[in-house]
Amino acid sequence: MNKYITSLFISLSIRVLLISPFLYAQNQSSIISNIDDKPKARDLQHPDWFSETFLDLQEDLKEAKKAGKKGIIVYFGQTDCAYCQALLEVNFTKEKDIVKYTQEHFNVIAIDIWGSREGVDMDGKTYNEREYGEHHNVHFTPTLFFYTVDALEKVDGKETLRLNGYYPPYEFRGTLKYIVDGYYKTESLKDYMDRADPAGKFELGDINEQDFFVKPPYIFDRSHFKSDKPLIVFFEKRDCHACDILHTDPLNDEKVRKKLQRFEVVQLDTQSDTPIVTPQGEKLTAKQWAKKLGIFYAPTLIFFDEEGKEIIRVDSVVRLYRLRGVLDFITSKGYLTAPTYQRWREILQNKSLEKKLK
Repeated sequence: MNKYITSLFISLSIRVLLISPFLYAQNQSSIISNIDDKPKARDLQHPDWFSETFLDLQEDLKEAKKAGKKGIIVYFGQTDCAYCQALLEVNFTKEKDIVKYTQEHFNVIAIDIWGSREGVDMDGKTYNEREYGEHHNVHFTPTLFFYTVDALEKVDGKETLRLNGYYPPYEFRGTLKYIVDGYYKTESLKDYMDRADPAGKFELGDINEQDFFVKPPYIFDRSHFKSDKPLIVFFEKRDCHACDILHTDPLNDEKVRKKLQRFEVVQLDTQSDTPIVTPQGEKLTAKQWAKKLGIFYAPTLIFFDEEGKEIIRVDSVVRLYRLRGVLDFITSKGYLTAPTYQRWREILQNKSLEKKLK
């Protein structure tokens, strides 16, 4: 099978239920826009088809292999998470083809990032749920770890793939097929999704622009001299509906725009040959840098400190309150005092509660 036919097959095989680019855009817009991530009680429940286990992941993976499945998905969540709600109620409930396909090929194991149940990680070490999430730097919920059955032959216990945050049905379907069909063995998820990616809007359009984005030349080298501001790189692409939503909602928020003044902020097209100098001093094009960083979702926001070290990335759906929170996490240097973004939020909440009780 030649390369063109293979790419065409991938594109067609993961465009399940996508009747046209226009309907695709409408569907994406509805799902993303309906996520209200304002903190509130939600009391989420897992689907009844999730696996009940003793959290011994090696044993869970062996059970999946015996059942003829491709592996397991470890779901890190919390009961009041709007993005978890979207995953559980949209991808894992309303999208029946995703539910069927996931059940056919994976066992899904839920972990509460604040939980106390003890379990055995893939590396054989014992953690409770809270420690497990922090050990693996789970900053956002939901986070999904994919372990394939061939991981049983490895000694490093490393996941085959990790998804940080919520991905709408189209991207999620593509990710499932990427694992099930074994493409992870030969190519990156970015390359796979690039070959199958449909137009994001009915009418073609340019990349979004904002007045706070710095202008070229893009020289971000911090390897020799420390900058006076942290750096945010917005990796986007043309005809990206999720990018449009980010620009028309969260990035128009007055508080967000004020917080962005404390950063150096740049926007790069992941498909462009625009020359840049990275924070580490490398001379690359925007396209080369995006590939090196393994970016497969747009928009992706990557945060670098004043010395050019990557702090955190947001490479999934992001709405107003998560974006505000991450900006505060960086400017307050919360990453220096807390192991994860979620733990930092907990510390802030506890401090706020203490003030109210005094």
